[in-house]
Amino acid sequence: MTDLLQSIDARGVATLTLNRPERHNAFDDLLVAEATTALRVLEATEAVRIVVIRGAGSSFCAGGDIDWLERMSRAPFEENFADANALAELMLCLDRLSKPTVAFVHGAAYGGGVGLAVCCDIAVATERASFCLSEARLGLIPAAIGPFVIRAIGARQARRLMLTGEPVSAARARDLGFVHEVAREEEAPAQFESIVEALLRCAPGAQAEAKAFAAFCTGRTIDDQMAWDSARLLAELRDSAEGREGLRAFIEKRAPDWRRARSGGDVSQTPDR
Repeated sequence: MTDLLQSIDARGVATLTLNRPERHNAFDDLLVAEATTALRVLEATEAVRIVVIRGAGSSFCAGGDIDWLERMSRAPFEENFADANALAELMLCLDRLSKPTVAFVHGAAYGGGVGLAVCCDIAVATERASFCLSEARLGLIPAAIGPFVIRAIGARQARRLMLTGEPVSAARARDLGFVHEVAREEEAPAQFESIVEALLRCAPGAQAEAKAFAAFCTGRTIDDQMAWDSARLLAELRDSAEGREGLRAFIEKRAPDWRRARSGGDVSQTPDR
């Protein structure tokens, strides 16, 4: 039985399901490697529009498998570091994916599970979900996921949760910024599907540009150069195949054909960033 289930539906929605329910979908080195490879393949698959991350069984992801962590603690430092770097690479790969990513969080999201949620563009949780940065209880810190957690909820809140290892409810996680939406268990699938449908209505090239543009703007001063870069990007996208198709479709009161736009030529690239 594989530790990672993969599927792609007719709409181009790819789903990666962590499949270690007996271990609450906790990471080990094999799952980390398999998930990283899967994300890279999906990035290169043109037919894929959206990537969804889920967990099998009663939990989303309980972080690092304790047997794996203990094994790495006894390994030579070079092997230990390479293993830690592989986890960091997984989070970077998910965070930098050009396609929209959505986490569907139910049950426990601990440690690396929190990392998956905050590295996704959108995170939806069921009301019974819980979140915890529990590493300090083991004498560790959430180093591989820490930068993404701090970006999502801010340093002040992250410091408290990293220091205390206290769990937070789904509602509190929404208030902090771990997730965007919290839904009742019975309503969560429909709410999740509405987000997927909204993503599918938008242009894939524009979505990739929007993700890159958000990263480009983060932490930068809004100055004349940023204004120039932003204007140039807007002009390039208005002149792109997707931009022209989107505007024509709006004027003609029809749904845009993004596939035709994509096959008609590459979307213009953003300014050098």
